[in-house]
Amino acid sequence: MPGRVVLLVTTPRIAPGLLTREAWTSLGEAYAVWGRPDEPQVAALVEAGVEVAEREEGHPADLARDLVAAAEEGDIVWVGSSDGDPGLSDAVAVEVTRLPEPPDVELLIGSFDVPGARLLDVVAVMDRLRSPGGCPWDAEQTHASLVPYLLEEAHEAIEAIESGDPVHMQEELGDLLLQVAFQSRVAEEHPNEPFGIDDVAGGLVDKLVRRHPHVFADVEADTADAVAANWESIKADEKQHRTHPVEGVPHSLPALARAEKYVSRLHKAGRDDLVDAAVATGDLGAELLAIVRRAKASGIDAEAALRETLRSLAAASEAVGADGGGA
Repeated sequence: MPGRVVLLVTTPRIAPGLLTREAWTSLGEAYAVWGRPDEPQVAALVEAGVEVAEREEGHPADLARDLVAAAEEGDIVWVGSSDGDPGLSDAVAVEVTRLPEPPDVELLIGSFDVPGARLLDVVAVMDRLRSPGGCPWDAEQTHASLVPYLLEEAHEAIEAIESGDPVHMQEELGDLLLQVAFQSRVAEEHPNEPFGIDDVAGGLVDKLVRRHPHVFADVEADTADAVAANWESIKADEKQHRTHPVEGVPHSLPALARAEKYVSRLHKAGRDDLVDAAVATGDLGAELLAIVRRAKASGIDAEAALRETLRSLAAASEAVGADGGGA
């Protein structure tokens, strides 16, 4: 009875050598283990004491023929290559169909992607694009030159979310993620204060843990309102260096969203009198500010409300155009 041909498949997004118990058992019990030289997984197995016979790259049919023949002596494990060994599984299938007593063929998954593993691919692709030999356009970009794209992608992501179309949302959130990865990759090249995507992610994790003590510590917050109040308290402690309530609100925000932030910040600081004084001037800007404050007091997102009205207006305009009214 021939042995088995075991095709060991692993993910390149997990450190080499981190394998399932079943994979290690198959490797330990195998008559022979084969793999390509210079593969990280092969190097990790050799370091762990597994004897791996190196097989240079060649035609999949030749490798399949040799694997099936070697299985006459016992189980043989092929350590899958990082390129996925295109054509190998089909070639093995062809070989075993020719034999009256073929060996069993097993596809053994040795490691699995964890949630978020594809983010490693984003980092790797972005590094390739930005590095020598990559994309000339990507290589020329700076933090400043990418700002218009960051702004545009943020607005497109908002539009996709409001559309309710999951496919559209996925695409636009991906484009927004690209901007974070791109900016982080550019930052790695700063001559004095470089940082990378791990620094960005690490800072985010620290902030999330710090601002959620009801999850990661012993603070109690059983309702959404309690969580929000706790968040604001922690945030206020972190921002004690602020010299006035609206410091830190980006000037690049659209005026309506900026007005909402000002009204909210000043209300929390107990300085509604400043908003009263601005509204009392009576000019057009003051009237718009009064509307924003009224919306805020009613729990309405003025920005979202206006966008909804504009969507309705656009739909009405399209209907008129379809009827020939735009001619």
